[in-house]
Amino acid sequence: MLVLSGATVVLPDRLLSPGTLVIDDGRIVDIRPGLTHGGDAAALPLHGHLIVPGFIDVHTHGLQGVDTLDGPNAVRRIAALLPRHGVTAFCPTTVACAPHALRIFLESVREARAEPDRLAARVLPAHLESNFINSDYAGAQPVACLRSPRLALDRLRRPDARVIRRDREDRHAYDGDDILREIATAAPDVGIVTLAPELDGALELIQWLVAGGHRVSLGHSGATYEETIAALAAGARQATHLFNRMPPLNHRMPGLAGAVLQSPELAAELICDGVHVHPGMIRTALFAKGAARVLAITDSTAVAGLPAGARARLGEQAIVAGARSAVLDDGTFAGSTATMDGVFRLLIETVGVPLVDAAIVCATTPARELGLTGYGVLAEGAIADVVVLGPALQVVQTYIGGRLIPSS
Repeated sequence: MLVLSGATVVLPDRLLSPGTLVIDDGRIVDIRPGLTHGGDAAALPLHGHLIVPGFIDVHTHGLQGVDTLDGPNAVRRIAALLPRHGVTAFCPTTVACAPHALRIFLESVREARAEPDRLAARVLPAHLESNFINSDYAGAQPVACLRSPRLALDRLRRPDARVIRRDREDRHAYDGDDILREIATAAPDVGIVTLAPELDGALELIQWLVAGGHRVSLGHSGATYEETIAALAAGARQATHLFNRMPPLNHRMPGLAGAVLQSPELAAELICDGVHVHPGMIRTALFAKGAARVLAITDSTAVAGLPAGARARLGEQAIVAGARSAVLDDGTFAGSTATMDGVFRLLIETVGVPLVDAAIVCATTPARELGLTGYGVLAEGAIADVVVLGPALQVVQTYIGGRLIPSS
């Protein structure tokens, strides 16, 4: 039994200060006010600290020199690095890529989920920033990898459709149906698929993906308001990094961003690094949607956690760490250098979000949207994925299933 006592405990609806959290057999068994001294289990004194639910990042491409597409061990390596930033579960995220790269990635996700490392963050089903996005809003996504939803579905449904060739030398010599076959083969390990709903065939692709058990997120898109509402009707339930790689909000053309802000059915990712989205727009989104419909994300890349000027890769493209973001060599934004502990600090210190709401967008909403019952919340009976933060909101301890994860 583990007793964490004396900290401010961030509950789903209030702060308990001081409070005591009791963990046994991987779950939270008691939460009570006040301090605990002595007893059967040694109480860890935590005056001046916070206890929050473990952070869940549904959109991260990498960390500290490792990209999710770096080969069979990349996902495990990232999982081992994330707890030091308070992340207890994450969706490994890819940029658009070729079928063989996607296959290797999804196999690594499956293996990491089937045989999880005891001292690493939980690996959740992947997030594919897929091959079916709008090239005009690709950003750092490789345009050569983008494909048509209509052609992909038509080829997939043809009675004489060929089986994907797995020995191609040209990494770009493939069709969209090849990507769909990889998704279908690895269905349990594909959680979120980002696509642009205005593309020809995209609404049918949304229906195909939803029928396969996947969560469709709208992004890298120039969709109109009406096209977004049609995608919602087709089954889309999320927006990928709201405001980024989509037309700006306009009072006469509300577009994708306007539709997301007014649709309670759509949960919205927000890159909370203070660069991709202005703190004032973060506040606006939270006011419009409420913390229960916002997922704070890093959109981190392999240069996250590295010094400015460090170089790594995002898929097949070279990126460099800027002062506050990751960029391609031509200066195009290429994800972020943020970590989830930094996201939490920014929400509190810069955006002015209350502690309870910050915990909700960093943990509770992601868990609920992904259907993770008993995760992302401090409550009796919940899984003991817990983070202890110090007075400067720095990560002091991370527990996964009640197990303390070493910081290095």
